[in-house]
Amino acid sequence: MPEPASLDALSDRAFADPAPADRRAVANERRRLALDDRKRSFLRMVSHELRTPLNAVIGFSEILSHELYGPLGNPQYKEYAGIVHESGMKLLKLVNQIVEIARLEGHVTDIEMTPEPLDEALDDVIDGLKADIARRDVIVHVVNQGALPSAVADSRGLRTMLSNLLQNAVTHSPAGGVVHVAAARIGGEIEITIRDQGPGVESSELPRLLQPFEQGGSALTRTQEGVGLGLPIVDLLSRAMGGQLRLSSSLGAGFLARLILPAA
Repeated sequence: MPEPASLDALSDRAFADPAPADRRAVANERRRLALDDRKRSFLRMVSHELRTPLNAVIGFSEILSHELYGPLGNPQYKEYAGIVHESGMKLLKLVNQIVEIARLEGHVTDIEMTPEPLDEALDDVIDGLKADIARRDVIVHVVNQGALPSAVADSRGLRTMLSNLLQNAVTHSPAGGVVHVAAARIGGEIEITIRDQGPGVESSELPRLLQPFEQGGSALTRTQEGVGLGLPIVDLLSRAMGGQLRLSSSLGAGFLARLILPAA
């Protein structure tokens, strides 16, 4: 009769020969990471190839809509050129957002953290959105404007986050609505809050809004244009800067975004 294996031998065998389930888990994780890398590479490649023809469409349609080389004749031609230009700009924005998502999901390393005055950043962002704000007939009210604190953040990334959050608030606000923006130092952090008076979403939908290409499932959130990249970009950027994004809402009660960053 063969002798029973010693406890030491059994222990050595257990560590040397992982269970099949563990091996499958490791293999699945490797496949997932490889697929993620390929997805990001594909998105970057497609987005790059789209930019060149898009820039041509945008540039030439702008020339036509402004009739730089003479009148087009029928006024409808000018109107159509304007529509082409506007559509091209929307598509270019989408392409840029896809590139940004791919960059951030690839563990971005070009974040440069510096003290950033929030007054200057908000002025830049609101100025860039003034056409949308006017078209939606929305008021953006900044509490204590001119005396806001400074945060430690990447300059470009900070403006991207504020722009995406404000754009989201303005887009979902009713005509005549007010978007409230505030910032306060709490310990070693700066908390920026942006609150709108829109329809809001069910609280159960909030985690989905931080996933790319999600807009929530309610009919109220699906009535607006967009593919759901703005909030995921803010979430990824904030985490890359050592901060976080917190969302709160309920149906019919508006939407509150809290962006938390290190204080300067």
